[in-house]
Amino acid sequence: MSMTHYMELLATNQPWHLILFMAVPVILAETVAITELFILLHRLRAGPLVAINRTASIAGGIYFTGVFVYLIFNAVLPITRAGEWRGPADVIAVGAYLLGIVPLLGLALIDLGVIGRGWTHERRLARHALMVALFLVVAHIAMIFGMLDPAVLQGGAAAADAMGHGMGHAH
Repeated sequence: MSMTHYMELLATNQPWHLILFMAVPVILAETVAITELFILLHRLRAGPLVAINRTASIAGGIYFTGVFVYLIFNAVLPITRAGEWRGPADVIAVGAYLLGIVPLLGLALIDLGVIGRGWTHERRLARHALMVALFLVVAHIAMIFGMLDPAVLQGGAAAADAMGHGMGHAH
């Protein structure tokens, strides 16, 4: 079974790639998501949870910007130039992972006051929550397609072989 570039990235150079490309951004984003629930429920404007949320949002956005730039130049462009994409699942997994830049950088920019400076507290909460939700969606799409054998979405004999239905496979 072959694997997507997403899964290959996480599987190589253990445990460092897993920590740098998965654990750090997900822990920061999950910290934002969990604290966001309490902030929304209690309409908090200040306090330790708001400070943790803001710090994790800014750190996550800045950190993932570095990851995004690194992966564009060291993975996406070289893979594209060499024509080495492993099919739709591979492109979806990597693309969804990299799309995480939109909500994560969005969260940081909101909390730094770069965007939404004139928003009401309610509008800021709504936009912040939207960015958290968007990150959760793209991160899960990346994980699901990243764990998929790329041959499954390529159709034909490759898909049959990947699913164990090809010639010579026991059922």
